[in-house]
Amino acid sequence: MLLALLTTLPALGLVLAAGGGAAAHGTPMKPGSRTFLCRQDGLTDTGEIKPVNPACRAAQQAGGTTPFYNWFSVLRSDGAGRTRGFVPDGALCSGGNPDFTGFDLPRDDWPLTHLTSGATVDFAYNAWAAHPGWFRVYVTKDGFDPTRTLTWDDMEEQPFLTVDHPPLHGTPGTVEANYSWSGTLPADKSGRHIIYMVWQRSDSAETFYSCSDVVFDGGNGEVTGIHDPGNPTEPPPGTCSATRRTTNTWSGGYQAEVTVTNTADVPMLGWMVDWTLPDGQSVAGLWNGNATYDGQDVMVHNADWNGALAPGAGATFGYVVSGSGDDPSTSLPCRVG
Repeated sequence: MLLALLTTLPALGLVLAAGGGAAAHGTPMKPGSRTFLCRQDGLTDTGEIKPVNPACRAAQQAGGTTPFYNWFSVLRSDGAGRTRGFVPDGALCSGGNPDFTGFDLPRDDWPLTHLTSGATVDFAYNAWAAHPGWFRVYVTKDGFDPTRTLTWDDMEEQPFLTVDHPPLHGTPGTVEANYSWSGTLPADKSGRHIIYMVWQRSDSAETFYSCSDVVFDGGNGEVTGIHDPGNPTEPPPGTCSATRRTTNTWSGGYQAEVTVTNTADVPMLGWMVDWTLPDGQSVAGLWNGNATYDGQDVMVHNADWNGALAPGAGATFGYVVSGSGDDPSTSLPCRVG
């Protein structure tokens, strides 16, 4: 099956800036990362993951199907934008995240995007959640061999593209939502390569890593090596619920606990809960989660140790609020991520 083409647009140079918008909690769709394209390859019309591509099957054998349902979560919460000296050789595609080591396998049969060296194209990055940040896009050196373990010595020293807070298109939390920008591919490249993207959030240390297998053969974004699941309806990668209760109150504040439950029949690697505090209230402390704040809006992402939940399993986080009154909410929006 051929995925959407990388659309040719006017050149904007190698360092781009886009007003408004935010970067994404997700993974590249153009050119597609290993996790994104292997999900496409393995997704059946029942929502099960049954990879057909040999490399995707090998990744499943190495790490199970959970990483396929959590294709947008190749991240390090302590990354802080670091690359060389932080992500080990042989673990670039997983970012050193042990949940995704199957996608580090050196093989020449991963799903492949066909490109033209020096062309100006659209890049797209799935926007599963909205956060501010930057993208750095690298490519492998000439002579790259996909059957050998990928190391930092295989990568060009500097990114060929740097993107500052690209604009959002669509609704976060869906497969279709994306952040996109145009840029020029490296010139004088031929044959097999890996395009390596690093997304660094500007509001936390969380950093995302990805490998997109490409071949510079005069192509226009065609993708080969994936299996058509036979159904254009793509089920979400799991669901979760979040229930809230107040556990203590006092004059000028209260303490609350939120329980997150995996309500799907597939495992998940992470979750996000967001809500709006009543006016006059602010979070004074929070534990068992990583929080970001925007006025009265609160978003909590799982901690490193409580994101992986089997079907029906749950995790809790707690917080203390300063301000008068309570919060009548008993359920909060929850997303897998």
